[in-house]
Amino acid sequence: MSQLWIKICGITRNSDARAAFECGADAIGLVFYPRSPRAVTTNQVSHITAGLQGVQKVTALFVDPSEDEVNAVVETGCIDILQFHGSEPAEFCNCFGLPYLKALNVRDSITTRRDIKRYTTAEYILLDSFVKQVPGGTGKTFDWNIAKEIVGSGGGKFIVAGGLNSENVQSAVSLIKPFGVDVSSGVEIGYGIKDLKKISAFISGARSV
Repeated sequence: MSQLWIKICGITRNSDARAAFECGADAIGLVFYPRSPRAVTTNQVSHITAGLQGVQKVTALFVDPSEDEVNAVVETGCIDILQFHGSEPAEFCNCFGLPYLKALNVRDSITTRRDIKRYTTAEYILLDSFVKQVPGGTGKTFDWNIAKEIVGSGGGKFIVAGGLNSENVQSAVSLIKPFGVDVSSGVEIGYGIKDLKKISAFISGARSV
């Protein structure tokens, strides 16, 4: 079976977190960005992650947060990976004692390669679609040939996001050959409300390559 790393992001309910892992996801993502329709609060973390155990990881997503905001989430003891979608410098991302994932909005190859070099301490680099003033969760794809070129050159664990769903994830994985894929809106029936059948179809499709 494919060793592709799969993350289901924008989780807001414990039932969806459990479903994601039962279907074979490697990680889930909780969004701590108040402007997102999938945002959750620090007080919800323990409930959403209740009963989860094993090798699966819980990721906390931020957009230009303060140190206090990140620390409050880390102190819940429920988070394994931090994910940054803003203009946070590498020094900031790396100061919380947890591995981090840095999301980069892909505009072109040159700009993206330059940005990657700024985050040598990142455990993962996530390549996402560029939409002005929208940090992620757009449901839009980008030029996968840019991702293919970047992934092919090596130098990191690259995760592809942006507009993925069960109908196109096979094509994306076949072309790009990334370390992993990340999906949010592509497995939803509403903002933050996941669909078990869509999750299952997405993971099955991604791992079939």
